[in-house]
Amino acid sequence: MIINQESSIITIPRRNSRKQRIGIVVSNKMNKTIIVSETKKVKHKYYGKSILKKKKYMVHDEENISKNGDKVKIMEIKPISKNKCWRLISVLGKIG
Repeated sequence: MIINQESSIITIPRRNSRKQRIGIVVSNKMNKTIIVSETKKVKHKYYGKSILKKKKYMVHDEENISKNGDKVKIMEIKPISKNKCWRLISVLGKIG
C-alpha cells in the first residue's frame, strides 16, 4: 500500500494477471505432473500461409485427475521445479 502525502490518496499496487492456456494432455505417466500440448495457428511472416505451432508445458497436477487426451486449462505459477511453472486449473473435457 502506498500513501501519497500531498493528496492523501491511497493506491494499492495491482498484481498482474497470470497467463492461462488451454491444451490437451499428452502424457500423465509422472506422479503429480502432466505434459500439456498447446497448438496455435499462426501466419507465416513472408508467405502468409497458416502454420500450426505446438508447444509443450510441464504442469503440476496435485490430485492426478487428468488423463491422456483430456482438454485442460492451465495457469502460470512460480517455478516448482526446473521445468515446472504451470498448474492445472480445471479439466474442460474428459475422454469418452
